[in-house]
Amino acid sequence: MQNLFFGILYGIIGQVGSFLQLQGGIKYNWYPKYLWVSMLAAVPLSWFYLLSVQHFVKAFDGDIWPSRLLGFSIGIIMFTLLSAIMFREPFTLKTTICLLLGFSIVAIQVLWR
Repeated sequence: MQNLFFGILYGIIGQVGSFLQLQGGIKYNWYPKYLWVSMLAAVPLSWFYLLSVQHFVKAFDGDIWPSRLLGFSIGIIMFTLLSAIMFREPFTLKTTICLLLGFSIVAIQVLWR
């Protein structure tokens, strides 16, 4: 259970960091001025993704497929929430269904053993 927790935590940190790295530059228009900062941020963000996958694989007894599905779903969930917060994008029916599907994939992977 500890590996699952840390896999999700590191995945969330990686997704939030990536969102700020990529979409934050659009919102705040700092790409031209801080391009190298954005590029160098890829190193620690990659490390969080590596840690996330490592913990997921341990949590699922060496299976790698759950790590892919959980990583994808965490990305969908975080992107949806951060888009709504930072860009004020509305929760349309399509977005809400995709968000629910993301939560459903997480629930299936975590609860169905």
